Amino acid sequence: MATHKIHFLPAGQSVDVPTGALITDAVQEAQLEIQQPCGGQGRCGRCAVIVEGEGARRRSTIRISAEDIAAGYALACQTIIEGDLTVTIPEQEKIERRLVTDKTARKVELPFAYDPAVHQTVRAFQLELSPPSINDNLDDLSRLRKTLRQLGVEHLRTPVSVLRRMGETLRKTSWSPWVVLAFDAPDSDSAELIDIQADPIHLYGLALDIGTTTVTAFLVDLTSGEVKNQASEYNGQIARGEDVISRIVFASKGDGLQKLYDLVRETIDTLLDRLQKRTGVSPQQIYKVSVAGNTTMMHLFLGIPPESIRLTPYVPAANQPSTFRAHELDLNLYPLAQVDCLPAVASYVGADITAGVLASKLSDAPDLTLFIDVGTNGETVLGTNEWMVTCACSAGPAFEGAGVIDGMRATLGAIEEVWVNTNTYEPTIRVIGSKKPVGICGSGLISLLAELFVTGVVDRAGNFKLELDTPRVRQGQYGPEYVVVWGKETGHGRDIALNKVDVDNLMRAKAAIYAGFSVLADSVGVELEDVQQMLVGGAFGKYINVENAIKIGLLPDLPWDRFNFLGNTSVLGSYMALLSYDARQQIRAIAEKMTYVELSADNTFYDAFTAALFLPHTEINRFPSVAEIWERYSTKKGTPGD
Repeated sequence: MATHKIHFLPAGQSVDVPTGALITDAVQEAQLEIQQPCGGQGRCGRCAVIVEGEGARRRSTIRISAEDIAAGYALACQTIIEGDLTVTIPEQEKIERRLVTDKTARKVELPFAYDPAVHQTVRAFQLELSPPSINDNLDDLSRLRKTLRQLGVEHLRTPVSVLRRMGETLRKTSWSPWVVLAFDAPDSDSAELIDIQADPIHLYGLALDIGTTTVTAFLVDLTSGEVKNQASEYNGQIARGEDVISRIVFASKGDGLQKLYDLVRETIDTLLDRLQKRTGVSPQQIYKVSVAGNTTMMHLFLGIPPESIRLTPYVPAANQPSTFRAHELDLNLYPLAQVDCLPAVASYVGADITAGVLASKLSDAPDLTLFIDVGTNGETVLGTNEWMVTCACSAGPAFEGAGVIDGMRATLGAIEEVWVNTNTYEPTIRVIGSKKPVGICGSGLISLLAELFVTGVVDRAGNFKLELDTPRVRQGQYGPEYVVVWGKETGHGRDIALNKVDVDNLMRAKAAIYAGFSVLADSVGVELEDVQQMLVGGAFGKYINVENAIKIGLLPDLPWDRFNFLGNTSVLGSYMALLSYDARQQIRAIAEKMTYVELSADNTFYDAFTAALFLPHTEINRFPSVAEIWERYSTKKGTPGD
């Protein structure tokens, strides 16, 4: 097969690739970086490059204009190489540039009165062994077992890596070693000897939430149960897909699965390094890990092909994986550290939800309760302590700051709330840290969309009213937009705006979430107004303004006192499972109790989703408090969009 030389600028590198390869294949061969948020499906247009030469065949131009094509632009993931080319890769947006990493850690309260002897399966002891003699020539392992029987350990498993250094350690300590035992249960007489050392051992654990957008880690003292520190970072896999479907597609191509496996480890390593700098605790002191995450993220974390998740009948490889050792998963921790992957329910309801249900206390609730995780996958659980039904809908990453041009996480410089003057359309903003704004976080996006709606800047279909007498509504690079902050007032010198594409992404996200819990309620014959308790999880859930979320139709129009915003319930549930064997068993029971509703089984979800693609909904009578505001507005100025 013929090969062709591809020369990359500005890197100045060249590679040879066969006829029929994609430009993205050549990019990977050259070990260069290019963004593929849609997983290489040609949907996002973010991998646009400039091509010189006659050897390029564009099989799709859906995301580039005729002017761009004339200027030589092509989508790297959709362009087939048939000859020598010079390819210029524009400067790539780096995720860390739009992410102000966490600087402080909030205090996390112990979820229960923690006693490691009662709750914990991994514990450290200093032993006192009788030394051998001519008259007592019992071998080292039997001598250790004999001593451990005095602690109630009748059955001991010993990995060969520990056995190899046991003899030297026993003699070095004059037969008074420190050991770490991993019990089958806190009161079990069976355990595994996972470490033996001469020096005192302080045990630490790691509670992980591997989100589609963000990975969060709690560093936990397993003796006291205290969270020593916490850190979060964008999941590095975003560069290969902003949602789970895009990542599944990417994983199915070539070495895509290995790349995604490596990227999440790089993200975890970043968190471990940050935690070590803050606390002085080495990753080698971490002996136990609890992992929560949606089903796709768990498969990618384990390196399991996730393709069956998106194919009928949507069956994952494993909903309840085993417990693994850190070295089996290439984690830079103590090699024999136990890594416990929490159980999922189905392809699109994962361990982030079973952990979240435990943390939210829904499983103890006697009254009808609705729990939603406002994130990329929009999982929902409806039920009581006696029954639960659950579903998931792809909401996308818009509410987590991704998929929106000026979106960002809720960190320093993020606009977190917006008010728009009814007469002048001028905005007033509140910025986290009282600094010059650099972007808009999830709560700010909800607030902004709600304000633009009730002041008539956008109509019920999300269209901008370009005829309004204000310079803030204009035609921008991506279509009609509203300028929130002029460039001279921002931290980076560029205008911060919300455009029509952003609005469409936000409306699809809110419509998917609302449709999800509407379908669940219909499936069990209850009305949304019957819900007595509305629990909202998700990393930014606690910052959502109830009134604004109701105005745009993200949340049902219920009395405000029924809402409880809980924050990241996934990592909190992972933390509880890390500390307590009983909590871990409860999560398993929660997973087994849930009835999963597959939304793709019929047109019910599609109909509900389509109806919710308006502000706040096609049936505005579902939102009486918003209808009242709309009536006041329409009386004053007429009803735009109708």
